[in-house]
Amino acid sequence: MRRCICPGSFDPVTNGHLDVVGRASRLYDLVTVGVLVNASKKGLFALDERIAMLREVTAPLGNVEVVSFQGLLVDFCREQGIPVVVKGLRAVSDFDYELQMAQMNHRLTGLETVFVATNPEYSYLSSSLIKEVAAYGGDVSGLVPELVLERLRERMPPRASATDPRAAE
Repeated sequence: MRRCICPGSFDPVTNGHLDVVGRASRLYDLVTVGVLVNASKKGLFALDERIAMLREVTAPLGNVEVVSFQGLLVDFCREQGIPVVVKGLRAVSDFDYELQMAQMNHRLTGLETVFVATNPEYSYLSSSLIKEVAAYGGDVSGLVPELVLERLRERMPPRASATDPRAAE
């Protein structure tokens, strides 16, 4: 069985993430979406919320499992028998960082990394950018799954801007 992992924090999952996971699901028999547990980082969504959203939006793919992990990715992959990491690359800046990680992972355990060029439609997306735009009431529909959009709207009600006449009310 050909297995891979798509690791990340997914806070929140974007359509760019789903594009990479979907493409990996066509290349591998089982794709593990590994949600990193980082106790030092306060996310917008709790770990269990991120996992639940990911499970729901990847369910139609059929060969994707969503799990959490902490510590080194190489250790988790060794324990789970996962030989390949699939990472999406948006820009050259992603490549610089991801290449270093891939080389270190390979040095540590022989873990291979496959880079997937992100669909240009999503090349500028990041979870951080989505959260920032949503926090100021910007429209992120079409950039995240509908389920995530609903959760963002619940978590971040639109704010009135300084130029909005409602701001003075």
